[in-house]
Amino acid sequence: MRKKIWFFLCLAFIECYMGMARGIVEQEKSDAAVIPVGTLSPPEGNTTFIDGTTWCVALAGVSQADLQNALDWACGLGSADCKAIQKDGPCFEPDTLVSHASFAFNSYYQTNGNSDIACNFGGTATLTKTDPSKFNINDSLLCRAK
Repeated sequence: MRKKIWFFLCLAFIECYMGMARGIVEQEKSDAAVIPVGTLSPPEGNTTFIDGTTWCVALAGVSQADLQNALDWACGLGSADCKAIQKDGPCFEPDTLVSHASFAFNSYYQTNGNSDIACNFGGTATLTKTDPSKFNINDSLLCRAK
């Protein structure tokens, strides 16, 4: 009888331990999925378009959740200057996620070496040679803070 009780206690302990271990692994996986980009420092210099100015803008067709995560990173850990896209800021309008993300991505890109790696944001951004502030006001992605 004693052996049976000991066996069941050991079995219950193992089951509890395995359940906790599964929860930790699942938490680590979900935490890892939230980070939109790495924190490596980009190399210096414009390695993409040697012959002109480039801008980093939000990529069309990416999910709103991925774009929001990348924007949060750029304005947070990425230390992009996002004051201009805050409410009542000179670049708050147009008030769209794509416009705000493009402004933040370009701010980070311009201050971090103008390289391909500084315009990745987990695959939510792309480089362009067309000045986005020259589009008509409704389609403008970037504004020039005055």
